[in-house]
Amino acid sequence: MPADLVIRGGTVIDGTGTDRVRADVAIADGRVVAVGVVGPTEGPEIDAAGCYVTPGFIDIHSHSDFTLLVDPRAVSAIRQGVTLEAIGNCGHGCFPIHDPELAPSIIYGYDEAVPLSWTTLPEYVERLEQAHPAVNVLTLVPNGQLRLAAVGLQERPATAQELSAMSRQLEQALEDGAWGYSTGLEYAAESGVPEEEIETLCRVVARHGALYATHTRDRDSQALEAVEEAIRTAERTGVRLQVSHLVPRSGFDAGHRCIEAVEAARERGLDIAFDMHTRLFGFTFLSAVLPAWAVEEGPDRLAEVLDDRSARERMKAHRNILSAGDDWARIALLDNEIWPEYARRDVASIASERGQEPLDAIYDMLSADTQRLHRLMVLIHCYTDEQQREAFAHPLCMPGSDATTLAPDGPLAGSIFHGAYTWAAWFWRFMVRETRLLTPEEAVQRLTQLPAERLGLPDRGVLRPGAPADLAVFEPDAYGERGTAYEPNQLAVGMRHVLVNGILTLRGGAETGERGGVVLRRRQ
Repeated sequence: MPADLVIRGGTVIDGTGTDRVRADVAIADGRVVAVGVVGPTEGPEIDAAGCYVTPGFIDIHSHSDFTLLVDPRAVSAIRQGVTLEAIGNCGHGCFPIHDPELAPSIIYGYDEAVPLSWTTLPEYVERLEQAHPAVNVLTLVPNGQLRLAAVGLQERPATAQELSAMSRQLEQALEDGAWGYSTGLEYAAESGVPEEEIETLCRVVARHGALYATHTRDRDSQALEAVEEAIRTAERTGVRLQVSHLVPRSGFDAGHRCIEAVEAARERGLDIAFDMHTRLFGFTFLSAVLPAWAVEEGPDRLAEVLDDRSARERMKAHRNILSAGDDWARIALLDNEIWPEYARRDVASIASERGQEPLDAIYDMLSADTQRLHRLMVLIHCYTDEQQREAFAHPLCMPGSDATTLAPDGPLAGSIFHGAYTWAAWFWRFMVRETRLLTPEEAVQRLTQLPAERLGLPDRGVLRPGAPADLAVFEPDAYGERGTAYEPNQLAVGMRHVLVNGILTLRGGAETGERGGVVLRRRQ
């Protein structure tokens, strides 16, 4: 049999949930051409004895929109066997760009070294293709950038004219190859969005048969009500619904009720599922405490606002992703170059040391450098192992990184995003080896076929003849994460070989320097 590469003697788990089998895998022209007993070939071979051979893992909830431009090697992902990332989540993303000064506020991993030189989805995709990422990429349309382009950072519903413009831009992006639409309703750029506005835009998504992924409006005190809002939107519009990181920050009982709401909607016939990030804390910008009106006029005006006592009192009334729960001891500042003396400390203790209320301490920290708000990031300690067990054991749940791709060297060496180096490896270690809540076959399906089906990718996420050769070869008893809450940038272990569209990107646990990723456009 002519083959570019044969993976011999591994245990194949094909992603469909069926039992594992001992088999060889032959690859030619970027696709799997045989699974089973493969006779002698003249091409190169990989010995996979003692390893699982699976489809490459799919990250259904990624924020790598910008870091793949900064460093397309995607080392943190490749080292975990990740071969495809869905970006544009939580209303954050890289298009449409209307105001290059405001746009970075909802782009995770933004770096001034890469200018925002594009406006539309096709222009952004062209820029991404020029970068030649190591992983496959597809994108949703981020509602936050739609809002910035049409409404700006004003905390109010869009006018009829503005909503019409947003609908046209969404429609055009879907026609240009976007795979769906996302919202981040807890963030400042979308805090003024009413339910009816989302319904209008979801009708556009539904007409295209695309996916609606939502970071719901309130993931603390009103978590269940926020999930119920998303379900109402899907029922009224007929859109396919993905609830992003479903489990709320308000405890096990609230998470259980949210899962029950999803189950009930599914039983009523709704096309709904959910994902969850693989860490015991949330992760976001410290500037998430600010209302939209405080930042809408840019960094210079924000500096004036932060120094104004009356403006501070007005801002303190703003409920946000950090203040909900009013427990500042659970919010910890990460390593940073602006306030290094406060790194790894919680906001309550920082405020106490400074003799201030927590919000005043935060406003002071932000005012130190309003040009680089994205440099100050925080952890929100909020989840438990019990919550993770219930969520990840559920058949409608799939894991996602909720992170950017990174690398321990190069231009992203100093960047941090929790989950980047750990998410898939954590999931395997926790769910398969430790708790044994999932069999290897079930866990692989959650990482491959299930997200592929949600995204609408029938030929990805499975290992079978004719499928693209996105493959992961790993040692099942060794595969796991090493990153921790305050030392997150540590490469996962146990992944031996990774192929992306037939390109051997990781061999023997080391990067080859080859990159085989493509940007996938949805065809209708």
